Amino acid sequence: MFTSMKSLSRRTVLALGALALSSGFAQAAEPYKTVEPGVLSVAITGDMPGLVAQDGVLVGYDGDVLQIAATNLGLKIKPIPMEWSGAIAAVQTGRVDLIGGNVAWTEQRAKTLSLTDPTGYFQNGITQNASHDWHTLTDLQNKKIGSITGFSFLPELRKVRGLELSLYDSSDAAMRDLMAGRIDAMVGDPPVIDYAIVKNPSWGLRNTPFTDNNPDYPLLTGIGRQYVFGLSQENKALADALSGEIRKLWTSCKMKEIGKKYGNINQANYTPSPVNFRVGADRPTGWTPPACP
Repeated sequence: MFTSMKSLSRRTVLALGALALSSGFAQAAEPYKTVEPGVLSVAITGDMPGLVAQDGVLVGYDGDVLQIAATNLGLKIKPIPMEWSGAIAAVQTGRVDLIGGNVAWTEQRAKTLSLTDPTGYFQNGITQNASHDWHTLTDLQNKKIGSITGFSFLPELRKVRGLELSLYDSSDAAMRDLMAGRIDAMVGDPPVIDYAIVKNPSWGLRNTPFTDNNPDYPLLTGIGRQYVFGLSQENKALADALSGEIRKLWTSCKMKEIGKKYGNINQANYTPSPVNFRVGADRPTGWTPPACP
């Protein structure tokens, strides 16, 4: 039966007011659409120096950045180990909140995910025996090349004339086959590869950046590409908040301090592309990629 406002008792009105007030506080305390309230569930694909978990704490370059940002936003971290090949789908379907750790920005990903401001920059290269000096697309022709399942540049890699592509679930597996002579070279995550080579000089490997910068192969050879964190499109508020924390780390140049811990000493890791490719894609006019002052 309909009850008019006049017939409500003072006690009922006060109770309804208290309920509305408490609901408002709850919404204010939990502004982000995370899988678990107050908890940021993070897909962990396990490659250093990107983003891995040790004793429940994130480490690695992106790991340190995300741990600082999440703490500042009052969020606890929950690592969720999984294969890279399924991590983006896990974010899109709401099984985890975020993917990071050398996740490259692409226009296609920007259409399906909320992507943060960059945590770093990179240029792909050719990982090879130290006796070689391959650094162009022509050097890959008619060779057996390894890479990682799900990487954004794979369609471009497949266009190289005569190239035979072998895909792996991890950089470790690809580098083992490279050292065993089962593939001629590999193209993978530059920070992961550089970190592994520095830690294992006896492997006799080198990673040489592409010198082509070929506009027909932008994802494969482009300079100043961006590493980002990816969240669902429904979680843009959290992506924006993380971007704010990321920019603070660039402004203070804390990014270079974090990078030095993990061997990211090349200036290319901190230098944006001269082309502001995100404006008009997932950033408004006037946005600029962050860098150390």
